[in-house]
Amino acid sequence: MTFTTADLCDAHSDKDHFQIAEPLPRLKSYGGHSSFCGQITTVKVFEDNVLIRTVLEEKVQNRVLVVDGGGSHRCALLGADMAKTAIANGWQGIVIHGSIRDSALLKQLPIGILALHTHPLKSHKKDHGDRDLLVTFSGINFKQNHFLYADADGIIVSETLLS
Repeated sequence: MTFTTADLCDAHSDKDHFQIAEPLPRLKSYGGHSSFCGQITTVKVFEDNVLIRTVLEEKVQNRVLVVDGGGSHRCALLGADMAKTAIANGWQGIVIHGSIRDSALLKQLPIGILALHTHPLKSHKKDHGDRDLLVTFSGINFKQNHFLYADADGIIVSETLLS
């Protein structure tokens, strides 16, 4: 799908269940694709990426993983190996309210990745976290199966597919 968030805002911002991310704190683009969209799957974790890996190992079509990592900047929740797994399984993008690592490698991969920070330390492996819950950050309520659209101008979430 070809889109810009600006065009989607012009066409749909008067609709119910249409949300636009707050500009601060700004999520930065780290993936090779600066724009991406898909249906949302959510994960809530803190400094532990076991559940993220488990979800990214699932075969999907047109999905985006939204990770509420609590905004932590003490370790990375995603690196190049997990991003390659996501690509192989059909994920269109990953949005992380937290940190990533391997940023130079991620920029070369054909996937959209937004995150707050980079950090070289890998996360813990305690297998704690929740899936498919409502997660909230950047002024948006991210719900399972809603639609996320992201580009260089921002993030939009809609309850319905936008065209």
